[in-house]
Amino acid sequence: MLKKLISMFKPSEAPKKKPAQAKSNPKPSGSGTKPKVQPTRIGELGEHKINIQLDQLPKGCKYLSDLLVSNPKSRTGYSQIDHVVVTPQGLFVIETKNYTGEIKGTRENKSWTVSNRFKMYNPFMQNYGHIQAIKSFLPDYQSSRYISLVSFTMRCRFSVDSELRKIQSDELIVYDVELSEYIQRKINRIQAEKNDLVLLDSDIQKIYQALNDANISDPRMRAEHVEKAESMGKGNRE
Repeated sequence: MLKKLISMFKPSEAPKKKPAQAKSNPKPSGSGTKPKVQPTRIGELGEHKINIQLDQLPKGCKYLSDLLVSNPKSRTGYSQIDHVVVTPQGLFVIETKNYTGEIKGTRENKSWTVSNRFKMYNPFMQNYGHIQAIKSFLPDYQSSRYISLVSFTMRCRFSVDSELRKIQSDELIVYDVELSEYIQRKINRIQAEKNDLVLLDSDIQKIYQALNDANISDPRMRAEHVEKAESMGKGNRE
């Protein structure tokens, strides 16, 4: 009992402090800059943004993405096409680019420049080859309307022919965020022309199926195409 009374008057010991834990806030290695996104990942993100745009198209339109079709006229033996949109008013063949800087060139220039630093093959000439490859699988639709669209990210600014931004042209250069808007405007423009060559639902389905059947999905053949293109020093896919 006496011990208990004595213990009641002893000063209580302060609780032991736990050692401070280091906060998890790792610094990036190197110069402290953000790690660069790999080109393949940039491409995937760009394609995803385009797919979101294409999902906004009117009912009745169909689209295919990342087509690889045989093309004897291509140096690799194939053509790789980013997107094809099939609408009652025609086919929109889309080539996407992920450059940054000033895009400079004309319809006639074989090469365009990016910020005057390096060259790229004229994307409309490139896309012309894509359209011809597509038409080879659509013998019943040679006279249909084919619109060539080249899409760049908002990291670019255009110094190109002004006609390439006018909706009456069948060759259009656009930013990825305005792609669905330009397609809808072009559809409206063609409708205003009262062109009799309108694709029916059955035509759209037939075209979609023909291109889907022509698409090469074999990973080995796709890798072969990429390897050939890189060995030729091409900055652009055929």
